[in-house]
Amino acid sequence: MFTRAMHFISLLIFLLAVAFARSARAGDEWPPIDPAELKMTNEPLAPGAPAICLYRLVERTDKVVNSTEYNYQRIKILTDEGRSYGNIEIPFVKEDFRVNAIRARTIHPDGSIVNFSGKVYENTIVKSKNLKYLAKTFSMPEVTVGSIIEYSYNYAYEEYTLSFSRWILSQGLFTKQAKFSLKPYREELWRVMWVVPAGLPKEATPVNEDQKHVIQLDAKNIPAFQTEEYMPPEDEFKFRVLFIYSYGVPELNEDKYWTSFGKKQNSRVEEFVSRRKLLEQVEAQIVSPSDAPMVKLQKLYARTEQIRNLDLEEKKMEEEKKRENLKSTANVEDLWKNQYGRAEDISWLFLGLVRAAGIEAYPCKVSRRKEYFFHKDHLNNSELDANVILVKLDGKEMYFNPGAASAPFGLLPWEESGVPGLKLDKEGGKWITTSLPDSDATRIERKGDLNLQEDGSLEGKVTVTWAGLEGMWRRAEQRNQDETSRKKFLEDDMKASIAMSSEVELINQPNWKGSDEPLKAEFTVKVPGYLASAGRKLLLALNLFSAGEGHMFEHAERVYDIYFKYPVKKLDDITIDLPLGWKTTTLPKPFDKNSKAAEYKLSAEDQKGALHIRRELRMDLTLVPKESYPALRGFFQVVRAQDDQQIVLLPGGASASR
Repeated sequence: MFTRAMHFISLLIFLLAVAFARSARAGDEWPPIDPAELKMTNEPLAPGAPAICLYRLVERTDKVVNSTEYNYQRIKILTDEGRSYGNIEIPFVKEDFRVNAIRARTIHPDGSIVNFSGKVYENTIVKSKNLKYLAKTFSMPEVTVGSIIEYSYNYAYEEYTLSFSRWILSQGLFTKQAKFSLKPYREELWRVMWVVPAGLPKEATPVNEDQKHVIQLDAKNIPAFQTEEYMPPEDEFKFRVLFIYSYGVPELNEDKYWTSFGKKQNSRVEEFVSRRKLLEQVEAQIVSPSDAPMVKLQKLYARTEQIRNLDLEEKKMEEEKKRENLKSTANVEDLWKNQYGRAEDISWLFLGLVRAAGIEAYPCKVSRRKEYFFHKDHLNNSELDANVILVKLDGKEMYFNPGAASAPFGLLPWEESGVPGLKLDKEGGKWITTSLPDSDATRIERKGDLNLQEDGSLEGKVTVTWAGLEGMWRRAEQRNQDETSRKKFLEDDMKASIAMSSEVELINQPNWKGSDEPLKAEFTVKVPGYLASAGRKLLLALNLFSAGEGHMFEHAERVYDIYFKYPVKKLDDITIDLPLGWKTTTLPKPFDKNSKAAEYKLSAEDQKGALHIRRELRMDLTLVPKESYPALRGFFQVVRAQDDQQIVLLPGGASASR
């Protein structure tokens, strides 16, 4: 009887332990708090830090469909400034994964606990002009200096996420302790390898796989990641582990790996476009035999862009998909019949039509440079994540991607421009670099017809034209937004270019659908208090749109290389009518500084009661080595000094007496 009772108690304890473990993973329990953490007032390894991460846990499970990732953070607030870390942001990509099971609480230094019971919002976070993202946001309750905040959440991925499996160790806060684990997908013949492109922190264990095939890493004292303006993609420099899946025994020889990949991809593309007769019939419907080859190319591109692109639409719920009953696309014949398909299908259709027109064309797999740079030695074919078409005509090479959002004829999205890729053929392919347009192809043109009022305010009309890549990315970003959102987007864009507080209203209906013509917007603008006084004289700021370059590269030192997304030219042509009787007493001299890859021009003229100001800033720059930072910084210091000049005005008549 005693033995039975002992067995029963042991079983009961075991079941309770299992239940507790499941409950803890479900988020019903928190890791215990160390009393020393409650008393902590600073961290010697992160002197002056406003807050630090005491403990971080990442547990990922990979599947072909529905991968998951559990995240937990415990943060210590050390200063009043650090209280801002109580405003939590959980970044996510709506099309790729969801955030759920959010839990949070605040622990005060005396050990008292306040659980989070507020509302979670979904917001677009704007970190800078070049960085914005979607995030789940909420504010922790009663955060004070000395508090510990902790929160957890799950990422629930949609599908086909094996190619994006990774751990990012670095974050904005110094991390005292972190644990990472991955249960890789191992069905059938799938295998996983990993690379650590930026190395690992000094106090990190090597990545290892245990007997249950769980991959793990423990790390201590991970430095806070430092960011800079105009730096290359952050992930290039963060401590990270990238997981690379392969089906069967992985090929470790670099040349053989890419040759094998190129052959397989080429075979797949050629099979998709193999309906030669259909393509010739379609091509004959679109172009005329008398059309010049370039005209044929333009017509085929325009028609291909009209195919409904499912990848550019907002993600639909399963019920909506079923109601719409969309059919799969196996080849160009299916695509043409259905008149809808994915971006990849549309690009390959263009390839087939161009060939049917007798023009030389090749499929290419290239690497986007938005989140990272391509590394051939990673042996990770998912890094070649964009499909473009190389066309050779009249001795020139041109690249196209009709499956990209709002891409004008002859231009690729900025992240696909100037990047390495593989031109596919039956032998495996050859490495290429896509073209990068110069500053003449991408422009921001601002034309202002303004009036200076006697009360010192400036008001009137400003017309802005965004050409090339500038127009493309704005159209792409706003493609699924309504008229109200688009109006606010453009008005905010205009306000951001003006250094002073301003009132801006969009007064026209820009063409959001056309890809080949520039995006054009007209605004009424009012800038109160634009004039500054100096005795009887008044000072008028020379550059209305000085906000763009007003604070660039102010720091004397540089950690990373400087990274501009693409070459661009900014052209300002501003006319300001002065009040009756006012005169100009001092005008800046014409100025031109040409540093080859960058140039700045400025001129101001008095045109009998009106001022005419012209400004041009040309930047044919992309990746600038940090060793050249002093020269680049010096150039923008000159730009800033010229932009900060003022025109001296002398009021006349009644306004002078006032």
